Amino acid sequence: MPGDEAIPAGPSAGLRVDKWLWYARVAKSRTLAQKLATSGHIRINKDKISSASKTVRIGDVLTIALERRVLVLKVAALGTRRGPFAEAQKLYEDLSPPPPPREAPPPPPPGQREAGAGRPTKRDRRRIDTLRETD
Repeated sequence: MPGDEAIPAGPSAGLRVDKWLWYARVAKSRTLAQKLATSGHIRINKDKISSASKTVRIGDVLTIALERRVLVLKVAALGTRRGPFAEAQKLYEDLSPPPPPREAPPPPPPGQREAGAGRPTKRDRRRIDTLRETD
C-alpha cells in the first residue's frame, strides 16, 4: 500500500525532514511541514536546509524557528506513522530553552482600578466619591 513504507534499520536509516516534522506533530499537515522546511526556518545539526527532502537520522538536532518560539529537538526515533501526541513525543527529546519570564504589569496609579477589573464595588465607589470631593 503506498505511504506505508517500512523504515530501514541500521546506522544509515533516515527519513525526510518534512515527513518527520509531520510525524512528530510539529506541523499540522505534511504540506505545512514542506513549506517550513523550504522556507529556511530549519537547521539540521547547525546546517540551514532549504529542501524538504533532506534526511533526518537518529541523533540529529533540529533547530526550528516558529512564529513566537524556537524549538530545539533531538531526534530520538524516526517513526512509522503520525500517531497520537503521546506517541509523537517519543520521537524527540526537547532541548528548547525555557521561555523568558514574563514581567508583571505595573500596578495602576492610586485611585484607579486595574484594567478589566469589572464594575467598581460599593466600597470602591465610595472611595472614588471621597477622592473627587477632596479635589
